[in-house]
Amino acid sequence: MKKTVLITGASRGIGRATAIYFAQNNYNIIATCHNREDLMTSLEEEITQCGVSFKYYVCDHSDFNSAKQLISDIVSNNQSVDVLVNNAGISVVGLHQDLTNEEWTNLWNSNVTSVIALTKEIIPVMLTKHNGKIINISSVWGNVGASYECAYSATKGAVNSFTKALAKELAPSNIQVNAISCGIIDTDMNSHLSAEDLSAICEEIPAGRIGSPQDIARAVFALAESGSYLTGQIITVDGGWT
Repeated sequence: MKKTVLITGASRGIGRATAIYFAQNNYNIIATCHNREDLMTSLEEEITQCGVSFKYYVCDHSDFNSAKQLISDIVSNNQSVDVLVNNAGISVVGLHQDLTNEEWTNLWNSNVTSVIALTKEIIPVMLTKHNGKIINISSVWGNVGASYECAYSATKGAVNSFTKALAKELAPSNIQVNAISCGIIDTDMNSHLSAEDLSAICEEIPAGRIGSPQDIARAVFALAESGSYLTGQIITVDGGWT
């Protein structure tokens, strides 16, 4: 029996690479995006070539009712979820004194509320099987903080704390909860960095390069395939940078 993974924010970047990697390793894929349905259709073509099933949903990740409807639809289609990857998120770069109320609300809802809401709905599904993996995509800035990304750092710190707390809550039910703390990854989120910025960062990274979405996809898959004793961990994937 093929396992099924649900990945949020899968239209591009880390989410897309993770969906493809899981499909290549014989997982059925359920994917979500917020508004880039055009990119999901091309992802579907690539996924189905791997001989696995693919279903995608366009939804508001930060809305509790939307999360409830998503899981209800999945269950009504006689599907289950073995692995949840909470990947959807955004960033805000700039001085904290310039942060607007709208920016903060969008940031918190996209990065934190989305994780809280969807995880809340997936737990009963995993409890029926007494088995499951929940993997949250975080950031090294959630560990150490970043100048010009104070609010973003705060949201990822929240994800890290949520991960550790929920892991304790669900461990007796054989559901593992971990997070991947990403370093600088080659995604649209970091497209604001200039070539000079990237060169300077690479000089600080022992691995000598920024990460690729595939680097994170492999780490997520390793967690999905890990044993039941690995839970409550924030695993940093940053080339030895922090």
